[in-house]
Amino acid sequence: MDSGAPEFIAIYGRRRVGKTFLIRQFFNDAFSFYSTGIYQGTKREQLGAFCRQLKYYSGREWGIPKDWFEAFAQLKEYLESVEGTAPVVVFLDELPWMDTQKSRFVKALEYFWNSWGASNDRLKLVVCGSATTWMRENVLSDKGGLYNRTTRSIYLAPFTLHETEQYLLSRGFIWNRYQIAECYMVLGGTPLYLRMLERNQSLSQNVDSLFFIPNAPLAREYDFLFRSLFKDAVLHRQVIETLAGKASGMTREEIVKAVKIDDGGTLTKVLRNLCDCDFIRQYTAFGKKERGIIFQLTDLFSLFHLRYVKGYRGQDEHHWQNMIDSPSRRAWSGYAFEQLCLHHIRQIKKKLGISGVQSDVCAWKGENCQIDLLIDRRDQTVNLCEMKFSQGEFEITRQYDEQLRRRAEIFRTATKTRKALHKTFVTTYGLKKNMYSGNIQSEVVLDDLFEV
Repeated sequence: MDSGAPEFIAIYGRRRVGKTFLIRQFFNDAFSFYSTGIYQGTKREQLGAFCRQLKYYSGREWGIPKDWFEAFAQLKEYLESVEGTAPVVVFLDELPWMDTQKSRFVKALEYFWNSWGASNDRLKLVVCGSATTWMRENVLSDKGGLYNRTTRSIYLAPFTLHETEQYLLSRGFIWNRYQIAECYMVLGGTPLYLRMLERNQSLSQNVDSLFFIPNAPLAREYDFLFRSLFKDAVLHRQVIETLAGKASGMTREEIVKAVKIDDGGTLTKVLRNLCDCDFIRQYTAFGKKERGIIFQLTDLFSLFHLRYVKGYRGQDEHHWQNMIDSPSRRAWSGYAFEQLCLHHIRQIKKKLGISGVQSDVCAWKGENCQIDLLIDRRDQTVNLCEMKFSQGEFEITRQYDEQLRRRAEIFRTATKTRKALHKTFVTTYGLKKNMYSGNIQSEVVLDDLFEV
């Protein structure tokens, strides 16, 4: 705002993460012009909405433009009439929705910026979009029509545990960190979902209210997410739902076989889209190169929906409360906690004192043996991480100690690594001290994951 130069700012990130809220809050809604795309709107509907906004801000009548080139010419004419020396702020929200088929929207926006905006020191053009892949391909990537036009960009990520705690405290919630972590495992760090929570209800009551009562507000959110982000969402959902059934992730070849799709460009684009929109992550298995890439579902909201909400036909308004100690809920919480840990690798490394050490985060699968989280460090050390979500201190029994030692030995033999192997536990309340806990080299507890 204070640069004294024209700025073209792109803000992107998944839906419901608060991009529009951030922009409107910062500018206090004091825009010279604001318009937003219409979900599944036609080219004519998009242009009509743009024209009505132009009338609102300029106070004069405009003919509905025949195309986007004319629309931006009208916008330029209006902006040139804005008097004074203060910055002129233009906010175009949900940019991908404006770009309907054959509309040439990107070309028109590019021409608007190149022919006029880039030489107008007062102009602050802010564009925003939830379809992260569209934003990267058309605005930020080196092949996009607007590449090298943006002067600044912000990727807005979901809240961390620390930010979630701060947000809930600001709204008067008095929950302990175990409850906040469980809330995060259901909703992720998505601000809009967290905003729906009621502080006069327990966490379990809130989950029932959001997902399981009749007409629950988040019961159909999963379906809308995919429809709003991807023009052809069927294949994206098939991949997500396939990965949901394999906690450790799947290789591309396994996805091809399970989904029954050709191993070509379409699958490549789907996997890239899902990575861009933070639904899945890709990582390389320990000791493998390009062909060892594994894709894993890490979106906590999708994981919860697919496990419990999809296909739910019950009439139990207390469904989640009644599952309080069920085997299904315990199994889900274990896997969801592993994903929560993956979202907080930076905090884990900080606790281990290796923030400045170059490392790769990966997993490993051998014959009858699997390690879900490895931190492969350049200082000749590998952390073999175990993640346990429990209501008290976690106790290592004699049998489990034998299993851990056997697993480490299998890993060393199979990978032929010469690095030091450090057994590392990430737990809610730490390890119970006994004759076996001393075999663990390092511990991380839930409080550590709440660090900045």
